[in-house]
Amino acid sequence: MKARGTIRPVVLKVGGELLDDPRKRRVMARAIVRVAASVPLVVVHGGGREIDAALANAQIPKRQVDGLRITDQATLGVVVAVLAGSVNTTLVAAVNAAGGRAVGLTGADADVCRVGRAPRHRTTTGELVDLGLVGRPVDEGPSRLVATLVRDGFVPIVASIGAAKNGTLFNVNADTLAGSLATRLAASRLVIAGGTAGVLDESGQTIPMLDRAAASDAVQSGTISAGMVAKLSACHDALAGGVSDVIVADGTRPPRLASLLTTARVRRGAWTQIVG
Repeated sequence: MKARGTIRPVVLKVGGELLDDPRKRRVMARAIVRVAASVPLVVVHGGGREIDAALANAQIPKRQVDGLRITDQATLGVVVAVLAGSVNTTLVAAVNAAGGRAVGLTGADADVCRVGRAPRHRTTTGELVDLGLVGRPVDEGPSRLVATLVRDGFVPIVASIGAAKNGTLFNVNADTLAGSLATRLAASRLVIAGGTAGVLDESGQTIPMLDRAAASDAVQSGTISAGMVAKLSACHDALAGGVSDVIVADGTRPPRLASLLTTARVRRGAWTQIVG
């Protein structure tokens, strides 16, 4: 068997909709422990539903475009509190209770995810939108902290917040952060898990394989929802960065997701393989 430090890690992005109640967290935690027993694993999570609920409680309007959250200072305070606080801590605790060795991080820790302010976003309709306090990862080489934790048998669980060089915090799209980490860690596979069976066509059926040109055409035609734009962009960036397998998958059945993460060869299933 190869030494753990010589095996390329797998990066799993878990959508917040898969973690928003204790039962879901327990089932996902068991799947994470199962995967980590077979391959080095890094987990990045979102928390959109919990952020939305916290914003509503604080009477702060929710603003999004193409699946990206427009973030002012008040919104950022809620995002940091929810992601780095409740979502990250409860998932770490669930994984450890299931027998894992999880360590909670954010992109602001050490060299996990240095970011710069994201440029204005061009929407699917061509409009340029200022996203506010949204960060985009700046490639500064491998994350030594994450690589060390993985090598030593821990499971880093990363909340999607980043910090600029001057210490300013930014909200970072979790798909974007996962894709960046997968590239910087030379991951063998990136799996973006959400609440649907991969990328769906106009009839609600899974598209088994999708390249950049077909994805762009489908977004422009409205076949693929605007909310999928950030996921597909992160996937194509990871492919360009050298990640071998990039997949958008159904995360509502964590045992099946665990099999996808550990299998040597990807076959057809409730997921979409993204190709260049």
